[in-house]
Amino acid sequence: MTLTKRIIPCIDVDLDDEGEAAVYTGVNFEDLEYTGDPVELAKKYNEAGADEFVFLDITASAEGRETMLDTVSAVADECFIPLTVGGGIRTTEDVKETLRAGADKVSINTGAIERPELIGEGAAAFGSQCIVISVDARRRFDGDGEYYADAGGESCWFECTVKGGREGTGLDAVEWAREAADRGAGELFVNSIDTDGTKDGYDIPLTKAVCDNVSTPVIASSGCGSPAHMDEVFTEAGADAALAASIFHFGEYSVDETKRHLADRGIPIRP
Repeated sequence: MTLTKRIIPCIDVDLDDEGEAAVYTGVNFEDLEYTGDPVELAKKYNEAGADEFVFLDITASAEGRETMLDTVSAVADECFIPLTVGGGIRTTEDVKETLRAGADKVSINTGAIERPELIGEGAAAFGSQCIVISVDARRRFDGDGEYYADAGGESCWFECTVKGGREGTGLDAVEWAREAADRGAGELFVNSIDTDGTKDGYDIPLTKAVCDNVSTPVIASSGCGSPAHMDEVFTEAGADAALAASIFHFGEYSVDETKRHLADRGIPIRP
């Protein structure tokens, strides 16, 4: 039986100048612009037929603060599809509190790289289906990597970054994805620093490299500019789900349009 592909809107949330939660969009994790209210967007996508919804607190790790759980709770009250929340999660207690606030899954990046045991601890305590490991990767064209892929005719490897893409780690993203899966991650959330916000398409070499090396479901993220890009990442890279932000936030495409486009091309999707 063929598994259906999932379409997942995502909001990047930060605190505005008044300390209130707000949604922002940017390019390459920078130049953020105000986009809307997180609770209103959650309600919009719940009603629009999205398969899941992702809430990322994009500065919690970099600022060393906790995830904005009050906002998560308000979003969860309007969201009756699976909700994944990420940002600032460093301990099993953080996982517990985020799930208690209404999340169905948690996305962890910096906390897991700093202490990989967190993956297994979280999976043992709450089930592997709750633990999503976020891989925020960027291309490097040098000899320091372990797994290389062709990107536009050049050989590159993919380096994991932390703190919202602000710091490199020297860790090969494909090797880290394998380790995270072995430690009990239920899903891998693959973000490309290079394609983020560009609307030029997903990073196919990165996504395919991860998909080819793990059996754990992979969510492709960063760079979606049209439903055709989702078609591409499903058929060429093997992703299990496709995440998008700007094309949905600004009304360029609806979730329904996107699903119809994919269905017309034989991609198995949920109605």
